[in-house]
Amino acid sequence: MNGAWVCPLAVLGGLVGLVVLVTFARRHRARRKAAAPRGPRRIAPRVDPRRIEVGDIVEIGDVAYPVRGSVRLVEGEWRWAEHLLDDPDGRRRLSVAENPEFELVLWRPEPGRAGTPGAPVVEFAGRSYDWRESGQARYTATGATGLPPSGTMRYHDYRATGGVRLTFEAYGETGWEMAQGERLEPAEVVVHPQGR
Repeated sequence: MNGAWVCPLAVLGGLVGLVVLVTFARRHRARRKAAAPRGPRRIAPRVDPRRIEVGDIVEIGDVAYPVRGSVRLVEGEWRWAEHLLDDPDGRRRLSVAENPEFELVLWRPEPGRAGTPGAPVVEFAGRSYDWRESGQARYTATGATGLPPSGTMRYHDYRATGGVRLTFEAYGETGWEMAQGERLEPAEVVVHPQGR
């Protein structure tokens, strides 16, 4: 073999080695890229429940509820909101208040169980509820609430041992409706805003 062939063969061998190395590097990079999470990792920011709007999704525990309507109430300097949640019965609601501390309560109506509110103690479902407060507030309603756009609401609130709530409410001149409520911790409620 002539020495003239050694140099081209070395160059050709070097090129083949370079092609193999580049191919291996590209495959390795592609595998790492496929294993990596796609897009930037995003953690949904916590949305303040005081900013819930009609159409938002409210997640409580493992259940997600669309908000079908909201009632915003004002009594003197107190303001709070009741958000009607679209559950199978269409009757649950979440109240969001600062009374004076921030408070979230998930209410379940007790249809056909309305008594006469105003007594210092109300017995219901084996519990004694002590009167806490009563009053009358002005409201504005948005979304599917079944209420006129504005009006008044009367209420009587009671509390049992362990913080379980009982309320009687009457919108406008309607009769009293009773609901039982449980206080939620802010970490138990996740708001997914829609369309904002």
